[in-house]
Amino acid sequence: MRQVNVHGPGDVRVDDVPEPVCGARDAVLRVHACGICGTDLRYVRLGGLAGPTGRPMPLGHELSGTVEAVGEEVETVARGDRVVLHPTARRNMIGNGGAEGGFAPLLLVRDAAAGESLFRLPEGLPMDLAALTEPLGVGMNAVDRSEAAVGEKVAVFGAGPIGLAAVAVLADRGVEDVVAIDLSAKRLEIARALGAREVVDASREDAWARLRQLHGEEPVLGAPMVATDAYVEASGAASVISGMLQNAKADARLSVVALHDEPREVHFLLVMMKQLTLRGAMEYPSDYTAMLDLLERRDLSPLISHRFPLERFHEAFEVARDPSAAGKVMIEMEVGP
Repeated sequence: MRQVNVHGPGDVRVDDVPEPVCGARDAVLRVHACGICGTDLRYVRLGGLAGPTGRPMPLGHELSGTVEAVGEEVETVARGDRVVLHPTARRNMIGNGGAEGGFAPLLLVRDAAAGESLFRLPEGLPMDLAALTEPLGVGMNAVDRSEAAVGEKVAVFGAGPIGLAAVAVLADRGVEDVVAIDLSAKRLEIARALGAREVVDASREDAWARLRQLHGEEPVLGAPMVATDAYVEASGAASVISGMLQNAKADARLSVVALHDEPREVHFLLVMMKQLTLRGAMEYPSDYTAMLDLLERRDLSPLISHRFPLERFHEAFEVARDPSAAGKVMIEMEVGP
């Protein structure tokens, strides 16, 4: 079968590999759809999880599929079940440095018998939308960490798939005053469709000046500050963190979900004086089915901007690398034996 592997920095290939063999505690999925994640782009750039390891690293962790086979000890799912995957459960690290990856027609899920890796889909939820479960979970966890509440003013910096997921979660929870900030008109258009009240194109105007107009001001020691209550940092830009420290009102909260590879300067005098809260956001809520509940009641189809077959992975990868063009780029497998 065909499988996408990283062989070194900038070297990603669609290889021929053996089909997986199902052990007693394992399951094999027939993958339906798998999204290209920003971390996939990073793994290709680095040549692996944190650099080359001397062996190919399979990619793909945002996926839905149908159970093709189960071992005799697996009771939590059965052949034919439509499911989504928790990629890091049981330390499998699927598509994240582990031995398996989801950009392939068949995927081995080790120790599925533990019941922590595979979750049945609600009836009627399309498989392509179900593949949004994992990135939606990352955005949901970022919102959880921000403690954004109904009636508050929230700014989401970065309208890539994770920032867009955060916008959708905020809208679903009744947080009406959400402003999305990005450099891409295409992504800001998606943000509006997912529930952002306003959007700011930071390539055309000063984001902080515009936030002052939209969210108003509150004084800190007599100086006017932006009245935004909570921020989700999904851009990866150093200027966002420094800008938030300088412009935030007292008691504002920042949830950092973006990958910042380089150290960022934090002026802790401002953190202390304004009593700011800074939190990191990694992976998913403790209940992995929370995203399925949201997907069942809210249409997140605007998030998917492009669809490609596995054979066109390299073309899809180039689209995903262009933030001006893409929301979520989905790889859809040919379903069937």
